[in-house]
Parts: sequence; C-alpha cells; structure tokens
Amino acid sequence: MRWRWTVRRQLTFLYAGPFLVSGIVLLLVPLFGASQSSPVGDGTVPPEGADVETPSRLVPLVVFSILAMLVVAIALGWLVAGRFLRPLRSMVDTAREISATNLHRRLGPTGRRDEFGELAGTLDDLFARLEASFAAQRRFVASAAHELRTPLTAQRALLQVTLADPEASRDELRAAAHEVLALGESQARLIDSLLTLATGEQGVEHAAPFDLAEAVARTLDVVPLDGPRLRPTLRAAPLTGDADLVESMIVNLIGNAVKHNVEGGTVTVATDLVDGRATLVVENTGPVVPPDELDRLFQPFQRLGAQRVRAARDGYGLGLAIVRAIANAHGADLSAQPRPTGGLRVTVTFPP
Repeated sequence: MRWRWTVRRQLTFLYAGPFLVSGIVLLLVPLFGASQSSPVGDGTVPPEGADVETPSRLVPLVVFSILAMLVVAIALGWLVAGRFLRPLRSMVDTAREISATNLHRRLGPTGRRDEFGELAGTLDDLFARLEASFAAQRRFVASAAHELRTPLTAQRALLQVTLADPEASRDELRAAAHEVLALGESQARLIDSLLTLATGEQGVEHAAPFDLAEAVARTLDVVPLDGPRLRPTLRAAPLTGDADLVESMIVNLIGNAVKHNVEGGTVTVATDLVDGRATLVVENTGPVVPPDELDRLFQPFQRLGAQRVRAARDGYGLGLAIVRAIANAHGADLSAQPRPTGGLRVTVTFPP
C-alpha cells in the first residue's frame, strides 16, 4: 500500500512535536544543572561505596524517557487528530454518497459554529445549485428534443400522405415540397438559436473593444420592423467584449420587442454611457406582463401566456434566454421591468 501523507498524519506530528520538545527540555534542564553544580558544605568526601547519582549515569534513563514520550506523544496526537477530523470524515462520506446516488440529500445542520459548520452549509448550497442546474438541463434537453421532433414528424406525415396518393398532381407535389422546405427552415432557425444559446453560455473567448451604438445601428438594418414604429436614441457607449455575441443579443432583444407588440405600437432602443458603463435599453408597447412571469420568460422555450411554445411562427421562446446567457457571459447586469400600460423594458448594463 502506497504511503499517503494524510491530514491526520500531518496533524499527529504537529500535535506530537511541541509535546515532545517540551518533555525533552524538562528532562535536560535538571541534567544540565546537575552537571554544572559543585558540592557544598564542609567539603568532606562521601564514604567509599556510597551510591552517588552522576550525569553520565542518568543518560540511559533520559534516553528511555524521551523514547517513551515520543511514543506517547504520537499516540495522543493520533487520537486528538482523529477526534478533530471526525466531522470532516463524516461530511466527506456523506458528500460521496450524495454525488454517487442523488442530489436530493443534504448534509444538514451540524450544530457546530466553526469552520466545519460553514463548510457543511457551503456544500449544501452547492448541492442545491447543482440539483437545480441538472433539473434545468434535463428540462432543456427534453424541450429541445420535442421542438426538433415536431417538424420532423410533420415532414414525415406530409411526405407519407403525398406519396400515398398515386393521383397527386404536379401542383400538389410542389405544394408539399414547399411545406417541407418551410418546416426545414423552421428547424434551421431553431438549431441556430440553440447554437447561439450554447455559445453564449460558454463565455467570452475573444474580447475586443467596440461601440455598442454602432452594433445596434448595424442590427437595425437587418431586423424587420414591419409593424411597430422604431425610436432609436444611440449615443456612443464603448465596451470590451465579443461583438458577434453582443449583436446576437441585440437582434434577439429587438426581435422580441417587435414580435410581441401591439398594432401601431412602438419600439424604443437607446444606448448610452452611464457612470462609465455601456448601457442598452430596449422597450416596447406590448401586452401587459405580470411581474411574477418575468423570471419564467427568461427560461428556454417559454413565452408569455403559455407554458410551452405552440407554433414556430410565434418563436421558440429562446430569445430572452439567449439575451440572459450572453449578458452573463459578459458579466453584465440584466434587468427587466414590465410597463404599467403593457410591454417590457429590458436594460443591459455592461461592466466598465
């Protein structure tokens, strides 16, 4: 078995060392004093044959005492170290069982107000976050699989129905082909959104300085604005980050504001430098958003008024999730406030 320099062994020698040194000092001081002392009194010589203790005769006894103290010091250090590390060993065993079986179990309160109690609380918080993260990941995978499977099922059914009709005309075949292409484009948009979300969650790999106002201006040239009126107020707002990711965030923010708007509504886009921090504000005049629905809207595959997205034309519910992922990747503060008259005001504040 390979030797392991465990914490208990380290603490054993740490505890035994001072005890052993103190014992050696207590033994050597009398011995040293005896060797330096001289006889006092009338100066008479002790009778022949008398038993006189000399320092040289005490050396074996001192050596034996030191060895005995060494054994006792190591034994006591081993026991004290084991007693001290017992709560840590219990937490390690429980944490190993939690990671191997399920994340529902917790270490629980230890009743201690020392570092071990703080460690147990920190591990419980970590397990809670891991459990929530794994649960969110399972929901996301299930939702993504469902959204990808739906157009595939529709494509298969459409092709089967068309091929089952031996008298299908050329126009009917062309119509079926166009529907299959439309479903394929829907899948492509979903996959692009999933890739953007995954890229945003990975973080910023290539940061470079750029102007947020210029990024918004480039985005406005590609975002369709058929219905609502646009009110841009773009002031210079320099920042450092991934320009492509930030532009994806802007596209999703503005696209979401345009899509979820009312007839004749407006979309307000503003950039500015506030206290040295680049700030982006996107506001629209859409339906009334209940405050308790805000957090859910930033979850993947969620939209207002429905637990799941029901039609591809309404979007896949990934826009705000992408916005949050990219904001987190840049360390930006993301806040959303519902407007009293309807719509949403989203503010993204980048770090200086």
